[in-house]
Amino acid sequence: MNFIEGEIFCIDKPLNWTSFNAVKRLRGAVIRRTGLKKIKVGHAGTLDPLATGVLIVCTGKATKRIEELQTGVKEYVATIALGSTTPSFDLETEIDATYPVDHINRELVEEVLKNFVGRIEQVPPAFSACKIDGKRAYTMARKGKDVELKAKELVIDEIELQDYKTGEISVRVVCSKGTYIRALARDIGEALGSGAHLTALRRTRVGDVKIDDCLTIDDAVAQIAGAEVEMPENQ
Repeated sequence: MNFIEGEIFCIDKPLNWTSFNAVKRLRGAVIRRTGLKKIKVGHAGTLDPLATGVLIVCTGKATKRIEELQTGVKEYVATIALGSTTPSFDLETEIDATYPVDHINRELVEEVLKNFVGRIEQVPPAFSACKIDGKRAYTMARKGKDVELKAKELVIDEIELQDYKTGEISVRVVCSKGTYIRALARDIGEALGSGAHLTALRRTRVGDVKIDDCLTIDDAVAQIAGAEVEMPENQ
């Protein structure tokens, strides 16, 4: 492996890890294997700590491809609780309101989901990495400050209802870069005349990289540790 010229690792990010945690772990493995004091390592497309799945990590000159890699179409499988909301639209924060769900059935859900296919406007979550006057929105939101974000246009290629039961749905979503599945859960809840929040999220594809192509963090570290390393002559 030539970590300076660039290697690309496809990782299945574990639950409760930040994307930075994964990058830090792999960077440490590369530094230990090569003896380099510093090397560029970055990821293509952030995953929230409460999400799992495909995370592409690049080293060395391959980090120049990050923008290209993260623009690929993404696929997610999301579990959404109906009838309640949270400020973060997921399990990071406690339920702040409850709503009726008796009027919701599978047919209504399938009909409502059709309205989210194509070009849509989405207001990002206050608990997000979007910047307001140079500050991350989540920093302000966690301090209890009001956060106003503008709607962004994005593309939803597919939404498929995979499972339905009273009070909970599972959907497969194929979408463009910049889509917040938490915000999609919020909007689906409102469209159903209720409320909703995300309870589980798994990214199953980024561009051509599928979850079956991915290594665990431990397997990636082991692969790096056992790699034959190519180094520039001046190193």
